[in-house]
Amino acid sequence: METRRNIFFSYKKDPAKLPDIEQLMTIAKEQGFEIVTNQDAANIIVAVGGDGAFLQAVRKSGFRDDCLYVGVTDEEEASLYCDFHIYDTESMIAAMQTANVEVRRYPVIDVHLDGHTHFHCLNELSVRSSIIKTFVIDVIIDDLHFETFRGDGIVVSTPTGSTAYNRSLNGAVVDPLIPCIQVSEMASLNNNQFRTLGSSFILSDSRKLTLHIVQDGNEYPVIGLDNEALSVQNTKNIEVEMSGKIIKTVKLKNNSFWHKVQRTFL
Repeated sequence: METRRNIFFSYKKDPAKLPDIEQLMTIAKEQGFEIVTNQDAANIIVAVGGDGAFLQAVRKSGFRDDCLYVGVTDEEEASLYCDFHIYDTESMIAAMQTANVEVRRYPVIDVHLDGHTHFHCLNELSVRSSIIKTFVIDVIIDDLHFETFRGDGIVVSTPTGSTAYNRSLNGAVVDPLIPCIQVSEMASLNNNQFRTLGSSFILSDSRKLTLHIVQDGNEYPVIGLDNEALSVQNTKNIEVEMSGKIIKTVKLKNNSFWHKVQRTFL
């Protein structure tokens, strides 16, 4: 971080947390960093508040690949995106003063809705019914019609997102060093008319996944982009592929993705 000196702090405006945020800013200034109020002028973005706050900071800043993101949790439970705790200031100071940090690179997926609306996701894309009715989705891999799904929805996750919604659907936890997307079903129906694989599957970064929503009275899906919901009327085609964009985060040495998974789940 020695060549990156402009820091923007992203945090929820909670009066109870402001003294802690101000202390972090004071520490950063004492270590020679400049606090900026415009995130576009920053080359380090610090997200305070846990994994949800980290995802929001990345989204609001436009998934920048020319800066470093730093996660600082203020919660008691383990965090997958945050290497620092707001009250462990000694670790932060040591990281600023020494080379005891590394850069972790997380892949991002691209999402196109009907060929015109475009989004990025760091965790996952989820497509769910907004009414109490299953809906039908044709699942297409590249140009191959792979299956016709009927059920509550589909989740497409990145490797880091594999520990979130995807894991609750019995999907695999994937090493972030493997650029890929994982597709998991939500309550699929399997009968003589509809037949799906019935398990999660993983696609390489060279594949394109197309979800074609069959218009049969359920044309208002709720589309989740990480931790944000988007309601788009009459969406027909959702195209998903790896973007090639990388989100760079600061991590402590000896604190790999698998260290975090172990602490969180085992």
